[in-house]
Amino acid sequence: MTNTEFELGGINHLALVSSDMQRTIEFYSGVLGMPLIKTIDLPAGMGQHFFFDCGGGDCLAFFWFPDAPDGVPGVSAPRHLPGQGELLSAVGSMNHVAFHVPVDKFEGYRRLLREKGVGVSPILNHDDSPYGVSREMYDGVFVRSFYFQDPDGILLEFACWTRAFTDADVSHEPKTAADRTAGRTAGRTAAKELHASTA
Repeated sequence: MTNTEFELGGINHLALVSSDMQRTIEFYSGVLGMPLIKTIDLPAGMGQHFFFDCGGGDCLAFFWFPDAPDGVPGVSAPRHLPGQGELLSAVGSMNHVAFHVPVDKFEGYRRLLREKGVGVSPILNHDDSPYGVSREMYDGVFVRSFYFQDPDGILLEFACWTRAFTDADVSHEPKTAADRTAGRTAGRTAAKELHASTA
């Protein structure tokens, strides 16, 4: 599938907000190994803007603002890790960042993060079943992932595609704003059932 409108080369950078830039550097460079490649002091004491190389020519960036409001779990970011509680966050929020990792290193990377003291979710084998995940790896799984959080509670994911997509993978009718109210109760019920099925 090709973009016929714009020649996009991926994500130049995704900009998030940090409460403590030093702690952010310690986590993203120290724990995750991402090189810090650019630092900016914003004019008039507005704050800072730092950039980390996250691979593939893409960057993850952070602002630090002296007057930034605190994050609100369940609003600015999900309250829980997927498979361990509700995944809900507000409209316009950045729900999570997924980093692509090689299939053959996926499980080893999860072990390495645990050895570094990072709390990680169970491995989720995402498929097209009613609950969207399988306990076991099989041909219907299209991506494997696990989740963890940075020091500010930003939800992160290591993910690896396990098969190529086809036209059959685009088969759902998109929901609208009018569907939100009706779907709220059903979505929360489904999230609780998903948590119970993966626990």
